[in-house]
Amino acid sequence: MTSIKAVLFDFDGVLTTDKTGSLTTTRYLSNRTGIDLSRVREVFRRFNSDLTLGKTTHERIWDEICRGLGQDLSIDILKEAFESTPLSKRMLDIAKGLRSTHSVGIVTDNKKDRIDLLKKIHALPSLFDPIVVSAEVGAGKEGPEIFLEALHRLRISPQEAIFIDNRQENLIAPLSLGIKTIYFDDEKQDFGELLTALRAQGATVGDA
Repeated sequence: MTSIKAVLFDFDGVLTTDKTGSLTTTRYLSNRTGIDLSRVREVFRRFNSDLTLGKTTHERIWDEICRGLGQDLSIDILKEAFESTPLSKRMLDIAKGLRSTHSVGIVTDNKKDRIDLLKKIHALPSLFDPIVVSAEVGAGKEGPEIFLEALHRLRISPQEAIFIDNRQENLIAPLSLGIKTIYFDDEKQDFGELLTALRAQGATVGDA
């Protein structure tokens, strides 16, 4: 069996307790502004793909977002929304435990400005390397490119990596490359099951 050299984590729904980053952001903005959540979601949904693939930035489209919401808001409120992201302490502890024997990284479909801010305030690069973001690569987890970028940075083969995600469809592309995959049910939050799956795939984990 090929030894496992790296464990790659999805971000939202795995390293956070919210299923998606869009949920975190729109919920915060709705609560802070009093604008109905369904309206906030609708306005942000129009730009989600372009933001996630790095084709635009929140700064560029902020005036359009404000018009859609019907309020002239400071973009600082968006930074507050990013900062409200609830990290999973339990999952971070597992990542720290793996770090003693493996590289640990992040592969995420995400907005560059959001991840840049969260990297800074939570010192994510001190634990995770690489952190591969769709908005920087220009490709998401539906295809192989973002995973090939992670493997390139790690200088390992697909068979030497495990990828964890909370969406089954995001496991198709890495599995096709030969990366071992684990589905994490963000609703069950069964960390014991995750640790068992990691061991079964060849990762060295303690009782984190």
